[in-house]
Amino acid sequence: MNVVIIEDENLSAEHLALLLKKADASINILKYIDTVKSAVSAFKEGLDADLIFMDIHLADGNSFEIFNQVNIDKPIIFTTAYDKYAIQAFKQNSVEYLLKPITLEDVKFALNKLEKQQQMVKQQFFEQIANTYQQINKQYKKRFLVKAGESIDTIATEDIHHFETKESLTVLLSNKGKRYVIDYTLDELENLLQPSDFFRINRKVILHIRAIQKIQPYFNSRLSVISDKLEGDARIVSRERVIDFKKWLDS
Repeated sequence: MNVVIIEDENLSAEHLALLLKKADASINILKYIDTVKSAVSAFKEGLDADLIFMDIHLADGNSFEIFNQVNIDKPIIFTTAYDKYAIQAFKQNSVEYLLKPITLEDVKFALNKLEKQQQMVKQQFFEQIANTYQQINKQYKKRFLVKAGESIDTIATEDIHHFETKESLTVLLSNKGKRYVIDYTLDELENLLQPSDFFRINRKVILHIRAIQKIQPYFNSRLSVISDKLEGDARIVSRERVIDFKKWLDS
């Protein structure tokens, strides 16, 4: 781990470096900086580190002035003899706030805290990748088995006009106007259908995008879907779904 120490007292900087080496022998002290001006210059020139230890009071001013001149996106552990700057410190990319005199236990605690934060970030990152991969590779239903009299038939999703709940039953309505009762709830169907093709416009209806003939504004910030096979409230896009519905249409 490459570390930059920003500290205007030589003894304090050397003491901190010694503690860091004791806490983790692999730590490399990349650079010592003792003023706001030299810190700003170094970061503008591309100084990069895995971690920054930063004293708040430097020879030429308050170290918070550094953030007004350069953007630092690396983790920072602040060091100071005063506790009044804690809130301001945590507004920056701060891991910990250490009060002088700093002990080995303080340094170990701060480094351990940083490691836990980084592990959490990595875990969240890999979870996002996994979720994205699952979404990309998810297999959505392409057809539904339906009962037609005494026989069983299949309806391709592109031939479905919409799904609707009626009297606790879920009905599939085909583009030909035929109705079939299916053994799925609308909640289950939302996870089984291709999101780019189907949208749940209200509690009772999941609609295929090709079924939409026209859209009109409706009372109370809602929308009305004009379609030859939708009637009454079934055609109304509920207010809480209007924004997502517009995004869906525009995607």
